[in-house]
Amino acid sequence: MTPVTIERIETRLVDLPTIRPHKLSVATMYGQTLMLVKVFCSDGVIGIGEGTTIAGMAYGPESPEAMKVAIDTYFAPAMIGQDATRIQALMAHLGKLVKVNHFSKSAIETALLDAQGKRLGVPVSELLGGRRRDRVPVAWTLASGDTAKDIAEAEHMLEVRRHNVFKLKIGAKPLETDIKHVAEIKKAVGDRAAVRVDVNMAWSETQAAWAIPALADAGCELVEQPVASAAALARLMRRFPVALMADEILQGPESAFDIAKNNGADVFAIKIEQSGGLFAAQRVAAIADAAGIELYGGTMLEGAFSTVASAHLFASFANLQWGTELFGPLLITEEILTKPLDYSDFALTVPSGPGLGIELDEAKVERFTRNGLIKTTR
Repeated sequence: MTPVTIERIETRLVDLPTIRPHKLSVATMYGQTLMLVKVFCSDGVIGIGEGTTIAGMAYGPESPEAMKVAIDTYFAPAMIGQDATRIQALMAHLGKLVKVNHFSKSAIETALLDAQGKRLGVPVSELLGGRRRDRVPVAWTLASGDTAKDIAEAEHMLEVRRHNVFKLKIGAKPLETDIKHVAEIKKAVGDRAAVRVDVNMAWSETQAAWAIPALADAGCELVEQPVASAAALARLMRRFPVALMADEILQGPESAFDIAKNNGADVFAIKIEQSGGLFAAQRVAAIADAAGIELYGGTMLEGAFSTVASAHLFASFANLQWGTELFGPLLITEEILTKPLDYSDFALTVPSGPGLGIELDEAKVERFTRNGLIKTTR
């Protein structure tokens, strides 16, 4: 049989508005930029992947602009003419040519998996071992920075049965202010919803040791990445009646192993981009399972393509004790798919069509594309 090869790769930056400012301890987001990559194969199949980050480069070392440059300049030329069906072999080859660049690698691997699923007529979840669930629970992040607005937002989400788990972004304000904010929201939602917090590494170890018990008293059930270092997070472990979750310090399987070895977290926030792709994220989850660490499906506030890729992966996990936060597309005001994703009854339905199971609205994306697109061919 004639091998299926990669003929052309296109990248574009798509700037999309969001429903409101999204305030984190590291920055405030006023919109979201997606880096979309298309992989065109010799059999006519086209796969689409996405690279997205939070707040430009305030969160991590890659931005959508940097991902685009990396793919156009380094990844794409090395991929042209390669076998499109041997995805793990190709990603291993690219890993030798380009170090780190986890977000770019995730976008490319997603596109390759999307194409392979379409080629075989199966969902991406089947390429990852098969799904165990058709729907994944989805938490919503309250990040307006205003307590009254956040309560009103939470009440609306409960009323329309879209979310009943809320994560609060804190860490930018004084500790007492943040704790009062959490306590008031938990009091408002009561037993109707769970409340968690994400500090995005903003606290010192001393601040965290003071604040976490107060958060527990306020009804918070999970604290995500309160401190920046793995060592500090490990020292905080088992001291408080709330779960501590590792996020930013999880940068692929090697870091996952080190954290697990040192009993450094109760929960892992699995992110395909931060891990370096779906297969790497799958290995992170396997390490967590082996170590008795529980799992949470994280997000980089991605658009539809990385969100759905993540959903396919999380649907295949044996354990998903803390659900997911795959709400990224709901934060964006413009629909870029021909058929919107199904968010209902507090969960996201994992598409069942071939590949990712979604279709890009080309006209809508063209409208929001920044300065055209780049094509790399043989």
